[in-house]
Amino acid sequence: MLKNIFGKFSKDLGVDLGTANTLVYVKDKGIVIDEPSVVAINEKTNQIIAIGQEAKIMIGKTPPHIVATKPLTDGIVSDFEAAEKMMKHFIEKVHRETFTIMPRPRIVISIPLGITEVERKAVEDAALNAGARQVFLIEEPIAAAIGARLPISDAAGNLIVDIGGGTTEIAVISLGGVVTWRSLKLAGDELNKNIVTFMKERHNLLIGEKTAEDLKMKIGSCCETDENISTKVKGRDLLTGLPKEMDITSVDIREAMKKTIYTIVENIKSTIEETPPELVSDIFEKGIVLSGGGALLGGLDERIKQETGIPVSIVDDPLTCVVRGCGLILEDIEALKDIFAVSTHERI
Repeated sequence: MLKNIFGKFSKDLGVDLGTANTLVYVKDKGIVIDEPSVVAINEKTNQIIAIGQEAKIMIGKTPPHIVATKPLTDGIVSDFEAAEKMMKHFIEKVHRETFTIMPRPRIVISIPLGITEVERKAVEDAALNAGARQVFLIEEPIAAAIGARLPISDAAGNLIVDIGGGTTEIAVISLGGVVTWRSLKLAGDELNKNIVTFMKERHNLLIGEKTAEDLKMKIGSCCETDENISTKVKGRDLLTGLPKEMDITSVDIREAMKKTIYTIVENIKSTIEETPPELVSDIFEKGIVLSGGGALLGGLDERIKQETGIPVSIVDDPLTCVVRGCGLILEDIEALKDIFAVSTHERI
């Protein structure tokens, strides 16, 4: 009875709990939160001092006693307490307008493929402790496919590749389930690290991951082109220890990222090789669908098309595809209960 009372005053939420960003979808309202998955903690007092965008600004700029940390690593909870407080903050932020004293929403949360029972439980417990009354877990490729409006319930193959911040999820989906799949701990964050390492080893220039991400988004590409774009980058000269500015080209960034891109493409090919022939035929006809922030990397769709011989398309607004899928599930949870990754848990 109590949970029904709480339900009347709480808003059901769809959450894409990502390594880089957390997005929250509210039923009947759409996406209301899109913030970095970062928490700033004062280690002297063990207090949370900032969450989301405010905390991300602090990365690399804090005194020793303040640590800006990411509660999720490779798509799984690595800092339980920080993850719980981050989710509690977002739940309260959503319900602030309604003046709900004790929000107890139902929450649909996306999780990577292949995570362990312990890792799944960590996500559930973090959400329940943050204030959820009921938690539903959905595998990211399924949520992304629903967000992309793919007919996943049909007896036909759909190949979706979701490239987020911490993981790349490759899945062939048919009849509402995953047939063959790969889950890689190689995605946007790894590409940023590749660029940091390349700049250090090739140019003796030390840059931060935020600068690397800016370079990736600005001039990063996966295919060779006649156009060679350049931009200026600032960092610390490892030889002199002093600030330095230099020109970096798109060829440099492509060289930095090539190993990780190659691994992702090879795993897409391996997934197709393990897929039943009838589903491969469907995939060849429908094409490969890309979602997640990594889908926006210049020339990635063309590179995958060249390597596989299969048409590739990018979903509309790939950054929000997973959370939109979670939101669509909220519209009719009972009808879609068979697609959840595990049984649900409740707390009054």
